[in-house]
Amino acid sequence: MLVSLTILCTLSFLAAAVDAIAGGGGLISLPALLLVGIPPHLALGTNKFAATTASFNSSLTFARSGKVHFPLVKWQVPFTFVGAFLGVWTVLQVSPDFLNKIVLFLILFVGVYTALHKGLGLEDRFHGLRPITTSLGILFAFVLGFYDGFFGPGTGSFLIFAFITLYGFDFVSASANSKILNFTSNFASLILFAWNHKILYLYGIPMAIFMILGSRFGTQLAIKNGAQLVKPIFIVMSLLVAIKMAWQAF
Repeated sequence: MLVSLTILCTLSFLAAAVDAIAGGGGLISLPALLLVGIPPHLALGTNKFAATTASFNSSLTFARSGKVHFPLVKWQVPFTFVGAFLGVWTVLQVSPDFLNKIVLFLILFVGVYTALHKGLGLEDRFHGLRPITTSLGILFAFVLGFYDGFFGPGTGSFLIFAFITLYGFDFVSASANSKILNFTSNFASLILFAWNHKILYLYGIPMAIFMILGSRFGTQLAIKNGAQLVKPIFIVMSLLVAIKMAWQAF
């Protein structure tokens, strides 16, 4: 028990720090739960519980730093919540296996495109909102909220990429805004996991504490070091998600 908690808390700190910077923390925390012998359905719920607390902490820290664009995200949050709730409900009815190859291609595209475009996301080129960009923001918030509830891998990468390419945010601002939506979809999913008793709080609460510490560390690191730090970590995590999905699919 003590050894399992030590492993989980250590890897939870690392997962939350990475996730706060560029997304992809689930690549570390979910396998950690499976490693110590927790059944998959309980591992998913417990991980969602801890990850939700971490994303909430990251969201607060980014918001206090002034990196969150509230005139945009205030429209996106409710659509993300509804999308995620519908996604979790749908996955209880339909297997998400068919999405594997499509998402594998998309996440590879995001990682490679970002790596090849050297200046992408290094400077903030945001010039305000227009009705069309606000509407597109609502659309991708709903779609990615649904995707996060239904399937999940790469959600953080897709959100950051969307904020950069659609609005011209740099990586730090894109990560800050994506964290608000990521917390929203996590919270919506968490409600259903809790309702169905899929959370092991004996593991989840210690993990949550270390994830809060990790997310605080990662967020401060991102704010302090800027896009020059966030971009390479974003590329690495996107490609690692793709490798993990390719391994599972083939």
